[in-house]
Amino acid sequence: MPYDSKFKKQDIDELFEAILTLENEEDCYRFFEDICTVNEIHAIAQRLQVAKLLSEKKTYTEIESVTKASTATISRINKCLVYGADGYKLVLERLAAKRDE
Repeated sequence: MPYDSKFKKQDIDELFEAILTLENEEDCYRFFEDICTVNEIHAIAQRLQVAKLLSEKKTYTEIESVTKASTATISRINKCLVYGADGYKLVLERLAAKRDE
């Protein structure tokens, strides 16, 4: 069943198409350093780490200690894991499968 995003727009489609053209980690660094601020990159990376730790059943206190994320951020990400579009779940499963190869 295809996913119907409430944010779907042509400019966002083009952004995602651009991201899908990236072939390796160096391409990602080059693109994201140009398109995002350093703080934005750190915030996105932090959110992924929080999602990973939540999926590992870590406590908010443990996650806050490791990632320095606020409890509000942790709570928001937890809400996405429970009620969201399963994007974190999809990526975390693929990363785990890649590590297991």
